Amino acid sequence: MERNERVKTVLETHPIPPLYDEHSHILILGSFPSVKSRAGMFFYHHPQNRFWKVIAGVLGRETPQTIEEKAAMLHESHIALWDVIARCEITGSQDSSISHAEPNDLGEIFAAAPIRAIFLNGGTAWTYFCRTKKDWGVPAFKLPSTSPANAAWTLPKLLGAWAVILPYL
Repeated sequence: MERNERVKTVLETHPIPPLYDEHSHILILGSFPSVKSRAGMFFYHHPQNRFWKVIAGVLGRETPQTIEEKAAMLHESHIALWDVIARCEITGSQDSSISHAEPNDLGEIFAAAPIRAIFLNGGTAWTYFCRTKKDWGVPAFKLPSTSPANAAWTLPKLLGAWAVILPYL
């Protein structure tokens, strides 16, 4: 791509199904999957995103490497995972470029699982979650983003902040 060439904003539909089962106690929501996650068809697929290191660290486990290991760790730990946004206009993976967002319906997760709390991965997820104005009857918490763009939050600081999930598991 040439320097002056602009990255296009395109309408994208969330391609990844939610990850949960009837034993899920917490629901972690991101904003919308990155280009890498959409291509890999799994959450936090970009190797620089610290999500898997943070979750594994908080749980006292080794960081999973494969999609199967990641899904197994979440199921074994009673964690559901999805994103707030079902469809939006977005430029690349930039949360700041999101517009015309439509929310995912979290109802299927709440109908199937005894969710005790919702945790939002970053400010964009929190903002779009709050815009839905839906009360799911459980507490919701805004956590610092695990994105590498959130460089002010080191891994140790993220681990400390994300430990708030433990009492709900």
